[in-house]
Amino acid sequence: MFAIIDIETTGGNAAYDRITDISIILHDGLAITETFNTLINPERKIPYYITQLTGISNEMVAEAPKFFEIAKKIIDLTEGMIFVAHNVSFDYNFVVQEFKSLGYTYKRDKLCTVKLSRKLIPNKPSYSLGKLCEQLGIKIEDRHRAHGDALATAKLFEILLSVKNEHSLFQKQDLNYLNKSSIDDIKTNIIKKLPEETGVYYLLDKSNRIIYIGKSKQIRQRAFSHLSSKTQKAQKIINSLCDVDFILTGSELIALLLESQEIKNHLPEHNRAQKQHIYTHFLTWHEDERGLINYTISNGSNAQNTLISFSNDNTAKEKLNELIDQHELCLNHTTNQHNEEACFNYQIKKCKGICAGLESIDDYNKRARKLKASYEFENKNFAIMDQGRSETENSFILIIDGKYGGYGYFENDESINSFDELKERVQDFTYFPESHSIIKQYLKANPRLKILKS
Repeated sequence: MFAIIDIETTGGNAAYDRITDISIILHDGLAITETFNTLINPERKIPYYITQLTGISNEMVAEAPKFFEIAKKIIDLTEGMIFVAHNVSFDYNFVVQEFKSLGYTYKRDKLCTVKLSRKLIPNKPSYSLGKLCEQLGIKIEDRHRAHGDALATAKLFEILLSVKNEHSLFQKQDLNYLNKSSIDDIKTNIIKKLPEETGVYYLLDKSNRIIYIGKSKQIRQRAFSHLSSKTQKAQKIINSLCDVDFILTGSELIALLLESQEIKNHLPEHNRAQKQHIYTHFLTWHEDERGLINYTISNGSNAQNTLISFSNDNTAKEKLNELIDQHELCLNHTTNQHNEEACFNYQIKKCKGICAGLESIDDYNKRARKLKASYEFENKNFAIMDQGRSETENSFILIIDGKYGGYGYFENDESINSFDELKERVQDFTYFPESHSIIKQYLKANPRLKILKS
């Protein structure tokens, strides 16, 4: 009925590391009925720190069977059994991955003694196997070896079954129900709330504070992938998660723009490292008092006349230097430093001498405008027409005077004949410099979108 399993491995990554030791203890709910233990040759070196922890050395596993040699035994022993382990995901994922490398799909129902312990014997200072066994008087022989830890887990499991059977609240509930944590219930409710449509979603903590913002063409599926992830970041989000909210956009481009805007407005805790500063520097342009076009790298959300967005200063400077060489631009007019002397590029014949009074502003601007034109929108004022939030609705994104001017919606049966009519339907929005790059990239990836010119 139950296969209580413990493993030792070469490390903590199931996709890369391998099993070195496995113990399987079959249990019928009353007593142990069969055991199987073996070292396994992982076919790779065991790190020194792992040997220090487990006592398992490369020499010990050199003559041990490889996983494929015991795979059939594991399948036979666990067939029809519930896979039980302390922090079951760790052991189960490693076993699944070992079978996957052999081209076999291993699947069993799982039961976690950590989750059971939290529910049946609450308020313990620690639920690690060592600490919990110490608190319950369970002696672990051969700690951090598979058989020793599996035996301890079996004794813990028997205690948990005893507590369940004597508890007035839990005795009639099956183990699968008890195996679900409150987090599982929250995750289930959240998935039920979300639609499988395009939009922006907000993950909320118990204070209704936004802790993460994301966008997707399929919100429910994307959120499910978040809640199923085992990464450290995902686990932090899950541990704080209590509720969810969402805004349907219909258009993926609107979702991209709204997500970026909302992250800046709310600064969610778990978006900061990944996205808050995804674009920190911008290539911008302006005309000086003589009408000469200047380029510079700007930072901050107030940057104007942006052409390209960058994630850091070095990337921005590298790109600017590349464009300076490509268009033969003057260093004095492409940095924040304005020298009265001729620039270095003029001295090495890469600048035609605007800085030395040897080139006219018109001639210089012809080259400078080519750079600008290659990154600007073809039209200064236009609307990108896209799908709406329902089959009867359309959406639009406006570009006004060459920059993002907001978005809005209208019904299919409404007569919209001009750019000015769309401007009247724009929803409240916040302009941010990287909107230019987001829109340019989306248009490049979706060239068949309908464009309405002003």
